[in-house]
Amino acid sequence: MNLFILNALVTPGIGLIVWTTLVFILLIVLLGKFAWKPILKALKEREESIDTALKGAEKAKAEMAELKAGNERILNEARAERDALLKEARDTKESILAEAKTKATKEAERIMQTAREQIINEKNAAITDLKNQVATLSIDIAEKILKSELSNDEKQKTLVGSLIKDVNLN
Repeated sequence: MNLFILNALVTPGIGLIVWTTLVFILLIVLLGKFAWKPILKALKEREESIDTALKGAEKAKAEMAELKAGNERILNEARAERDALLKEARDTKESILAEAKTKATKEAERIMQTAREQIINEKNAAITDLKNQVATLSIDIAEKILKSELSNDEKQKTLVGSLIKDVNLN
């Protein structure tokens, strides 16, 4: 009996094989009609959405690279513009300093020239004043000497005689 049960379990009957095959074919047809098409459709949609997402990611990556390149270009342009402005500011500063230095030099030369002319004028005025004072003193001294020399008639005659001799000699 044990063997019979074991034999029945190990060796299937023809009816069991037919019914199992029929159920299997029916299961395949039902799965093919109701399950495989929706599953394949869902897989196809998932594959398309993944492809779309990958294309979108690649597009976003390309746009990011383009934006990065644009930002780098803008940054380089800003640096170049900053450098140009700094150079222009340095040139302007140097120009203003050179102009101020030139004006200061010209003004200093003008002031020095004016001072020299003023010194020369004051020197000439002082010399003229000194000559006038010397002349006045000389006249005063000569007048006093003449008064003392010509105080008597004898001295006057002697002086007139010597002056006439000097005039004849010339």
